Amino acid sequence: MGVSSGRKRLPIPSVPDTLGIVNIPEPGLEEPPSAPASDGRSSRWQTHREERRRQLIKQARRAVHSLGSDASMEEIAAAAGTSKSVFYRYFGDKAGLQQAVGEVVLDQMQRRIHEAAQSADTPREGLLAMVSAYLQMAATSPNVYTFVTRHASAEPAEAPGSGAVSGALGHFFDAVAGMIASPMRSHLGEGRENVIGYWPKAAIGLVRNAGEQWLSTPDTAGKPGQDAMARQITDWLCVGIAPELSLNTTKHPVSTNEGQ
Repeated sequence: MGVSSGRKRLPIPSVPDTLGIVNIPEPGLEEPPSAPASDGRSSRWQTHREERRRQLIKQARRAVHSLGSDASMEEIAAAAGTSKSVFYRYFGDKAGLQQAVGEVVLDQMQRRIHEAAQSADTPREGLLAMVSAYLQMAATSPNVYTFVTRHASAEPAEAPGSGAVSGALGHFFDAVAGMIASPMRSHLGEGRENVIGYWPKAAIGLVRNAGEQWLSTPDTAGKPGQDAMARQITDWLCVGIAPELSLNTTKHPVSTNEGQ
């Protein structure tokens, strides 16, 4: 009978009071007790943990948006109205939290970019749509974008140098490269794998580096708007800087005697 009094806390009622439940000591719960399939206690506990994890990710995202990409675990936890130990329990360390937030944010960006590409009629329009979607979503919250696209800084009680974030980020850019390759393959036809195999990855590097520099540039009169930046990046992808070089050569013709 003593066992039943301890187990009555496991069937989780409807939340909101998740904080009190999460702070219940968990020894013995990491390995759910064996129970017949008809006993849903284990699955209810797992469902609760997954829901609580989703809530913590959402709260962390809001905290980083407000506090900045350098927000510590303690600051994020305080903004979420809980303790740092709760975040450690669910995510392990700051790199784990970045990984979890990154998977959600990057998945949303990937779906938005895919939708933009699907609405285009030509490869170039598709590139412009994808670049525009990428810049728009990154600019929506630069703090969150920076938080999920860089490695975690070491904090007390955390293992330094975790590579967790690069996994989610690498998957995201691999997926976007695949989206770029698909219309290019259709446009160029068969036998152009030497181009299709390399160009999308190179394009991703240009888009990301130019986009991140644009995000970090202070808002001044000389900073391009989002639409202008998207079109400029797309032009660089499609024709490079050849028009600029040609224009510069016309203005400043090279003397045939130069260097003699």
